[in-house]
Amino acid sequence: MAGALRVLTTLMGWACVAIGLFHVALGNAAIPGAGSAGTTVDSWGRFMGAGFVGYGLAWLWAARQRPIPAREVRWLAGVFLLGGVGRLLSLAVHGWPQWFQIVLAVIELGLPPVFFWLAGAEERVLASDAEAVSAGR
Repeated sequence: MAGALRVLTTLMGWACVAIGLFHVALGNAAIPGAGSAGTTVDSWGRFMGAGFVGYGLAWLWAARQRPIPAREVRWLAGVFLLGGVGRLLSLAVHGWPQWFQIVLAVIELGLPPVFFWLAGAEERVLASDAEAVSAGR
């Protein structure tokens, strides 16, 4: 489980860093359908891209820890899940977005439970190992 958690956490970190840099560099052009949204949305998108780079760096920090901190992974996954919930709210208020945004929502709603499960499994293994060491096994 630790290997799967480490790989998935690392991939998540690099993906978020790359996506964030893409948004910083391209602004509105990075968002399907937002090319004519104007300068305010462009400024906001580039700023949020920088935040997403930081979010990705937090994932990479977690991936480099030994052992991977389950609590932090759950928090990071919870933030990702909140993004998916935000997309559902947008869908409810404004209707269906461009198709790629739907794909992203599925990922944002589906991937966090995997992280929750892997982090919990890793936490149980570590607790079991610690218990075995303290029992002198």
